[in-house]
Amino acid sequence: MLLLSVLATSLVLSAHAAPTNLTKPLYQKRAINAGFPYGSEKVRGVNLGGWLVLEPFITPSLFEKTGNEGIVDEYTFCQYQDYDAAHRALVDHWNSWFTENDFAQIAAAGLNHVRIPIGYWAYDISAGEPYHQGQADYLDKAIGWARNHGLKVMVDLHGAPGSQNGYDNSGHRGSANWATDDNNVVRTKNVIATLSKKYSAPEYYGTVTMLALLNEPATYMNDQLLQTTRQYWRDAYGAARYPWGNSDKSGLELVLHDGFQPLSSYQGYMTEPDYEGVFMDTHNYQIFNDDFAAWTWDQHIQGICQKAGTYSQSPLWLVVGEWTVASTDCAKYLNGRGVGARYDGSYPGSSYHGTCSDKSNDVSQYSSEYKEFMRKFFDVQSQVYENNGQGYFYWTWKTESAGEWAYQTGLAQGWIPQNPTDHKYSIQSLCG
Repeated sequence: MLLLSVLATSLVLSAHAAPTNLTKPLYQKRAINAGFPYGSEKVRGVNLGGWLVLEPFITPSLFEKTGNEGIVDEYTFCQYQDYDAAHRALVDHWNSWFTENDFAQIAAAGLNHVRIPIGYWAYDISAGEPYHQGQADYLDKAIGWARNHGLKVMVDLHGAPGSQNGYDNSGHRGSANWATDDNNVVRTKNVIATLSKKYSAPEYYGTVTMLALLNEPATYMNDQLLQTTRQYWRDAYGAARYPWGNSDKSGLELVLHDGFQPLSSYQGYMTEPDYEGVFMDTHNYQIFNDDFAAWTWDQHIQGICQKAGTYSQSPLWLVVGEWTVASTDCAKYLNGRGVGARYDGSYPGSSYHGTCSDKSNDVSQYSSEYKEFMRKFFDVQSQVYENNGQGYFYWTWKTESAGEWAYQTGLAQGWIPQNPTDHKYSIQSLCG
């Protein structure tokens, strides 16, 4: 985005121009009214991870109870167990991992949104796919609980047929084959149309406000995945904005993921007036490579500060849909069940940087200095994401043992404030 004068900016930028650090950013009237004043009020949200899409690092016991080390994701959870045993375990998990009490706690913590991941298989299972269904009913329960407690909901399509990234959080760990079969893409688009048609209905208006079209397509892997994703965003937009097959429009905000590409690569992409109500979602983790493993705490803080300029110049309105105060990959199974950590050198090909014994998995081992760093890390991230974008969703609300990743644990332990705008450390003191 060119650096223009305030007056010129107000005249020429679309209604989704990213907010800057100006005292009073100027916004044009927006075409979509989803039931939340996006642009004037910030998104402060949390993810409901590991619930309707299983993740080993969030609920390791669910996987360990199977007694089968080959069960590494939801696909193999269903594939390598007796059908009835797997289904009982899933239903027990769906009934217990999140309840209405969690939504009451989230609202009491001063948050205003939840992002709820769900997989395509909740709506579409083809021959040979071992997944179980039932998640859709729990999504509806969650939306009712959100309504009861004044929370807004982003429904997030977290897994696509063939896997869009090969991560366990897509439902199927291994190869990213989504883009290799056109039918995978068509099925994904059809699920998006189903979600949009349902949650655009009047009974959901003002509670379901956002629909994420696909989580974390790993477009860095190959050009086919990149180009397929770029076209998919346009096609999925059409399916979501016009889900009834006529000129009637859904009022949902529609969310793209940056696909791990520079935000600048979306300059002029899917902007108004041809596309309305489009957000860009970026995920900020300083964890998943060897360079990050070697960073000091101060480097982690400055790494966030350096994002401010990039985020403020996003061509589309920006939300940070996932982030954490964890600064290492020490959480058990974070890199996959049976896979070690870069930080302590147990990940294949990595080097030792420090012990994981006082990180992530046992909160009682956290030092007071580490907790204070996490408070700084929370304060710098929440302020940068609000000041230079539309806000954020923390990953995630709760975990069995990975304490730094759990907003709920951070509240209880004090490195996350009871009010997310109560900053102990100002952005000026942290970033200069």
